Amino acid sequence: MRKQWVIPDIHGYVKTVTSLINEIIRPTRYDELYFLGDYVDRGPDSKGVIDFIRSLQNDEYNVTAIKGNHEDFMVELYDAEMKSKNSWWHRFGNKKQKSWLEIGGKPTLTSFGVQHIRDVPSDYIEWMRNLPHYKELDNFVLVHAGLNFKNENPFEDQRSMLWLRDYEIKAEKIGGRRIIHGHVPVNMELITMAVNSAAYKFIDLDNGPYISGKMGFGNMVALELGSMEMVIQYNMDV
Repeated sequence: MRKQWVIPDIHGYVKTVTSLINEIIRPTRYDELYFLGDYVDRGPDSKGVIDFIRSLQNDEYNVTAIKGNHEDFMVELYDAEMKSKNSWWHRFGNKKQKSWLEIGGKPTLTSFGVQHIRDVPSDYIEWMRNLPHYKELDNFVLVHAGLNFKNENPFEDQRSMLWLRDYEIKAEKIGGRRIIHGHVPVNMELITMAVNSAAYKFIDLDNGPYISGKMGFGNMVALELGSMEMVIQYNMDV
C-alpha cells in the first residue's frame, strides 16, 4: 500500500536525513515523500542535503520538495549579489548577507566550497527558486510556515507560506483540511499531541534538529499520513 511521508526542516544535516529515509522509512517508488523546506543553513552540509533530495528525484522516487524561508532568503541574496554593480543592490546585498550569516549561512558556503554566495553553482539556486510553495492533499495542506487566513484566498500570499509564525486557522477556507508545517521548532510532547488528536487544526513537525542541550528538541521527525505513524531520527551530524 502506498505510504505518504512528510519530513520538515532538514537544515544541512545530511547524515540525519539520509538515515531517516534509507534506514527507517525505506520508501518504495510507489510511496510519496514530502519535504517541507529549509534544506540549507545551520547544519554542516546543505549541498549534500540538496544533492540527496535531487538524487531521489533523479532515481524516480515520488518526491515533492516545498520551498522554505531559508531557500527564499538564499535565492534573494544570490540575486542581490549578481546585481551588486548597482550601488543600491550592493548595500541591500551586504545587509542581507550579514543577516544570512547570522542564521547559519556560513556552513552553507563551506559545503559548496565557496566564500561568496555568487559562486554557488547556479543550478542549485534555480532548483531552490523553482520549488513550489505548498501542496494540497485530500485531507491535508502541506506548507513550510503557514497560510494567511486574513486573505479570502489563503493560497495567494506566498510570503506568508514561507515566513508566517502566528496565525488563526479558518479551516473552511481550505476545505476543512489540516495544515502540516515546520518552520517553528516545537518540543516532542506538542508534536505527539497534535499528531494523535484530530482536534488540532495543524501539526507542526519541526523539532529543531539544530537545537542541542534542550529537553524534547534536537530530532528530525517524519509522519506517515495514512497511519499517522511518527518516526524519529536523532541528529547524527553533531
